[in-house]
Amino acid sequence: MKLEEWKEKGLVRTVLGREIFYLDTACDGDVEGTIFLIHGFPSASWDWHRIWPALNQRYRLIAPDLLGFGLSEKPLGHDYHIHEQADFCEQLLEELGVDECRLLAHDYGDTVAQELLARQNEGSGKVTWQSCMLLNGGLFPETHRPLLVQKLLLSPLGFLFRGILNRRTLEKAFDRILGPDTKVSHEEMDTLWALFSYRQGQRNTHRLIHYMSDRIEHRERWVAALQHARCPLGLINGSLDPVSGEHMVERFITLIGDNHFIKRLSNIGHYPQLEAPEAVASACLQFFSQAHLAVAGGNNGR
Repeated sequence: MKLEEWKEKGLVRTVLGREIFYLDTACDGDVEGTIFLIHGFPSASWDWHRIWPALNQRYRLIAPDLLGFGLSEKPLGHDYHIHEQADFCEQLLEELGVDECRLLAHDYGDTVAQELLARQNEGSGKVTWQSCMLLNGGLFPETHRPLLVQKLLLSPLGFLFRGILNRRTLEKAFDRILGPDTKVSHEEMDTLWALFSYRQGQRNTHRLIHYMSDRIEHRERWVAALQHARCPLGLINGSLDPVSGEHMVERFITLIGDNHFIKRLSNIGHYPQLEAPEAVASACLQFFSQAHLAVAGGNNGR
């Protein structure tokens, strides 16, 4: 889907004093509930466009561009942190009148999801999460293998390295983390760069990257969020992802357990929703349906 078409489908709302772009599309058929989708770094809600139609046949879908990403406001000099992004997610849903829904997240969005689940566990959240599906992401900092450019941006001199970011370096980074046979097209790369550089967003990359430090600081809280989740959990993983592929799944099984919905995509990399949309959409629909039945049956999907 072209960026202009995606943009036309969306809305901009002032949330907690900031302009947030988001999509909110009613279900095409008989609604089975709502799914809230949280994108990854360094992209935007557009990441979901390939699986959107299939999910939208059965669910209302809501997906924001997080603060500092995509078509949302990108304040310069702002300290971006995961807890704040979770605040924006909860506030947006509250303003839209949504008090319970399913959660689908990827990459950076996984960490936001972990904070949202932590709030549900402690009874402080504004939304009841009925189930949660996670795609490739750094759920455990000890298994996260960042790219060199991410390490440079996180360093004390990160503000200097933001200057090397352009369309070419972004494309090289994507080439390293996608499957060998599932690279994005030239046109899609143009869209990803347009979203990244919108409002000169690349100026903030050294600040956005601090989610990696947040993961280390709040590791115990966010691992416990999964271990003690009050809703069914699912995992879809592109096994060839060098950042959070099969090695992350093995850690998930060790720390969280193997009694969860786990779908491995053997020839896929870091962006399953872009690389294998049919398989991801099918797995999501299967999981959310099974999770609903499991919760209705009283076993929380475990």
